[in-house]
Amino acid sequence: MVPLFTPEHVYEAVPPERAVDAVRDAFVAFARGEWTMPPKVYVPAYPAGDFRAMPALGSGHALLKWVTSFPGNPERGLPTVMGVVLVSSAEDGRLLAVLDAGAVTAIRTGAAAVLAAEVLGRRDAETAAVVGAGVNGEAAARTFASRGREPLLWDVDEARARAVAERVGGRTASSREEALGADLLVTVTPGREVLLPMGSLRTGQHVSLMGADGPGKAEIAVEELVRVRVFCDDWEQASHGGECAAAVEAGLLSAGDVTELGHVLAEDVDGRRSADETTAFDSTGLALQDLAIALVALERADELDLPRIDL
Repeated sequence: MVPLFTPEHVYEAVPPERAVDAVRDAFVAFARGEWTMPPKVYVPAYPAGDFRAMPALGSGHALLKWVTSFPGNPERGLPTVMGVVLVSSAEDGRLLAVLDAGAVTAIRTGAAAVLAAEVLGRRDAETAAVVGAGVNGEAAARTFASRGREPLLWDVDEARARAVAERVGGRTASSREEALGADLLVTVTPGREVLLPMGSLRTGQHVSLMGADGPGKAEIAVEELVRVRVFCDDWEQASHGGECAAAVEAGLLSAGDVTELGHVLAEDVDGRRSADETTAFDSTGLALQDLAIALVALERADELDLPRIDL
């Protein structure tokens, strides 16, 4: 009988502050070659959305995440992200757990966004904001709050932003411009609209770009991205399906222009080099982040009243 982590169980098992530490450790393990991650596979079902198969191996476990991204689903009363995360033993192949992919995705997205902001943002940064108050945006806002920062929230749906702000202990921004001007900015939108045109980021500002996690999506103009110091979660993914992809296609960005966050965390390379540097983190979402969250959840399996399934 295999334990099944429902969304509620995942959220209960992995608090935001624990998630940040787990994702940090996973980035470092990947940078050092201790964890491996074959490329993400996209199965397009455009224009509605796509399916993604994401494997990873580390710490004696193997993971496969089968997950969707259908941005129009909320209008139908359905989640944008749905699917399952399967965790197996890397020693004998036994299936150890099944987890709700939407909850795992939200927690690790929030953790990665805030981790990048803390590592790459200015030390004297005062304001933090999240643009996009969907499930993943709420996770980012909750993670900021757990780290002692009151997040500003903005969303095209003002009521949704207000509700999220109340739940996480943040406050709503008076305008999108106020949110976009925060010292530490996280954008978690469907990626259908460029939020940051040329010249929009301030000197010393940081933005974690979490919405452009697939081909054709963008939250920042190419001209603005190449104007600032660019970091990413994984160059292979980012150069094909992230914010970096369009800049690469235009011949304006190459691997030598982009620094992977894991190598900054492993102290192999420098992160922010001055208070005046403007930084951007291109996040495409990594299976190793999902593995990190799943392993934390597994640590709590005996404490939770989990349903079990016979496979």
